[in-house]
Amino acid sequence: MNNQAIHSSESVHVLPLRVYYEDTDAAGIVYYANYLKFAERGRSELMRKIGVESKQLIADHGVQLVVKNCQIEYFRPARLDDLIEVHTRVVKVGGASMTGEQRVLRGAEELVRIDILIACYGNNGKTARMPGELRSKLKNIMFNKIE
Repeated sequence: MNNQAIHSSESVHVLPLRVYYEDTDAAGIVYYANYLKFAERGRSELMRKIGVESKQLIADHGVQLVVKNCQIEYFRPARLDDLIEVHTRVVKVGGASMTGEQRVLRGAEELVRIDILIACYGNNGKTARMPGELRSKLKNIMFNKIE
């Protein structure tokens, strides 16, 4: 996957968050696994922004999107009360999967980089083709403004 940082552009969804006490360890530093929770929120909000709800995918199409692979690199810690942003970008869309890049930033400072592969699975637990409308929406946000 691409090792270049995401730059602000129209195809990046930005989710602002504040670091709360529950996100940190005893030293007031964000616990490493919580960045995965922040990233999940970023992806979920991106999907909502384009009109895709997880429960509707299951109800209407019998499929769900699941994390198949995730690579995370930590650069600097976020701390209690920090204002951070999760930047999410769709990089590639395939027939049954999508690749994304996520960055957690504090201002202009990159704290964490996450490269992620999301796969589409059917109710039978096997890989399934992504519904055409979803694939189209994801391809559209790769190159166009997210409003």
